Amino acid sequence: MERLNSFKAYDIRGKVPGELNEDLAYKIGRAFASYLKAKTVVVGKDVRKSSDPLAGALIKGLNEGGADVINIGLCGTEMIYFSVPALNADGGIMITASHNPPEYNGMKFVKKGSVPMGYDSGLNVIEKMVLENNLGEVSPTKGTVTNKDVMDDFIANLSKFYDPKKIKPLKVVVNAGNGCAGLAIDAIENKLPAKLIKIFNNPDPDFPNGVPNPLLIENREATTKALLESKADLGVAWDGDFDRCFFFDEKGNFIEGYYIVGLLAKSILKLHPGESIVHDPRLIWNTVEVVTKAGGKPVMSKSGHAYIKEKMREVNAIYGGEMSAHHYFRDNAYSDSGMIPFVLMLQLISEEGKPLSKLVEEMIADYPCSGEINSTLENSAAKITELTEKYTDGKVDHIDGISVEYDDWRFNVRMSNTEPIIRLNVETKHDIKLMESKTEELLKIIRS
Repeated sequence: MERLNSFKAYDIRGKVPGELNEDLAYKIGRAFASYLKAKTVVVGKDVRKSSDPLAGALIKGLNEGGADVINIGLCGTEMIYFSVPALNADGGIMITASHNPPEYNGMKFVKKGSVPMGYDSGLNVIEKMVLENNLGEVSPTKGTVTNKDVMDDFIANLSKFYDPKKIKPLKVVVNAGNGCAGLAIDAIENKLPAKLIKIFNNPDPDFPNGVPNPLLIENREATTKALLESKADLGVAWDGDFDRCFFFDEKGNFIEGYYIVGLLAKSILKLHPGESIVHDPRLIWNTVEVVTKAGGKPVMSKSGHAYIKEKMREVNAIYGGEMSAHHYFRDNAYSDSGMIPFVLMLQLISEEGKPLSKLVEEMIADYPCSGEINSTLENSAAKITELTEKYTDGKVDHIDGISVEYDDWRFNVRMSNTEPIIRLNVETKHDIKLMESKTEELLKIIRS
């Protein structure tokens, strides 16, 4: 079948107007309404300049397909995940390209109950309908549009995940990266005893301080600088649609998402012993140990939000975490959130009475990791085959790319679903030198 470049494994993403434009947005709206037989669809958008016209075209398509639209306007992706079940809608669409540069945009889709719609679970059908121009009938009764501000309800819903009385008056640097997180930060500020030091808080489609992607090392400097200057207890930075948040300790160090998964799992299991915790296969040893010691059940899933949410529903997990800073919660329609980990971390640091650096120090020493290292390759599949053939003496699994495990070290290599990139993660047991040498050895093969 012919393919559209912008249709990816979990969402739609592409350059505007070449790969995503108003004509395509309109057709997607028509197809989505027809495919889901949707009566009501929630639509939201990020701050990009192209988001407004794309939203207009998408809403027109949904209306002509017979669906009423609840337009929640400028928001974060998790506000769509919240609104769809809260408003009893049949689906939701968020217009965002998250952490991509300004010339990109995209769409994320959910069905009723905020069940994700990925390429294998409906996006393939939408793509086929668009390609064949088979968009279903134009409805004789056009749908309506209701503008709704859900921010107060969204912030109120967060209160079930934390207790403000248990949060100390910490000083916290919060960096919205000129994405949409600033709106939620402003709304929750007076509910928290903490003092928030805001940087790049206002949504700005030009992203004057760099694209809101805290995984880029150059984008971390501003948070670290503000943290050290203000002698804050913690730093937090979000991506553009704030479904991911990233943490910095009081010394200004960026903490790998891998260790945050362990930390959150441990604190959640304290209140909910015996529950299942889902994790991705890239880095696993620390999470498995922490969850097992805390009396929980670690469950591995393929990376990616559609797979993690599916696995969480299957095993009724209370929490799921990916090292890429996606954190999922059963009581949040099994969806990922960038605000829940933020409030959980404030409470955790307050209750433990220890700084973040101390809370993760042991984990980092026990299981040093490379962090995710990307290499651009045209033929990633051939490279994965080459690595599989070279490391046959280890314990191999293919849940996601290839993972190879030895007694004292392991690695995972996987292809990106959206770019010609191969992603490497390496971890060892108590041996940072071994981790560094094995990372170097693998990169030499990958990049040769």
